Amino acid sequence: MTNIVLLGGNGYIGRNVTEAWLAKDPTATFYVVSRSGENALKNAQVHNIAADVTDYEAVSQQLPEQVDYIVDFVGRPESDDAAFIEVNDKPAQVMLEIAKAKKVQAMGFIGGLLGPKKFLEGKKRIADQLRASGIRTEVMEPTLVYGNGRSDALAKMVPIFKFFGLFMKNMKPVLVGQVSDELVSKMVQ
Repeated sequence: MTNIVLLGGNGYIGRNVTEAWLAKDPTATFYVVSRSGENALKNAQVHNIAADVTDYEAVSQQLPEQVDYIVDFVGRPESDDAAFIEVNDKPAQVMLEIAKAKKVQAMGFIGGLLGPKKFLEGKKRIADQLRASGIRTEVMEPTLVYGNGRSDALAKMVPIFKFFGLFMKNMKPVLVGQVSDELVSKMVQ
């Protein structure tokens, strides 16, 4: 049995990764950690855990003894450094601590190519720190992710991003299925 921990995995990309991973390995078991413990996915193999993803003890005490893979989906731009660290760095640190303690096969991390400069630099710095840990780390750096039900303001701008994407790589939108399939493939290689 394969145990997979997803920090912040009940969000848009996390749900799609869970579905892609289940399609690839129907026996996989998921531990999806979020503050709410709520998840739109209803599946006997998806266990939702309500915990603060920035608190190692709160998360680790609810996980199984064996963890094979762990992925951090948490992050967003923040204007001040303290808020950025709380929202982006701390979940990555928790992931790394769990990865070391559980001797995982690989970690996954979502960076980005589109967004404020400070956000992109911060995500790159975190990805570099994770890679330097010696634990195999697979980093996805998508631009605007769309498809499979996303209907917010950014999703409505996909045609514009597609046009600009012809000229600028960091503007080309990508389907969530592509991001999900690529991450799963990299993780279980």
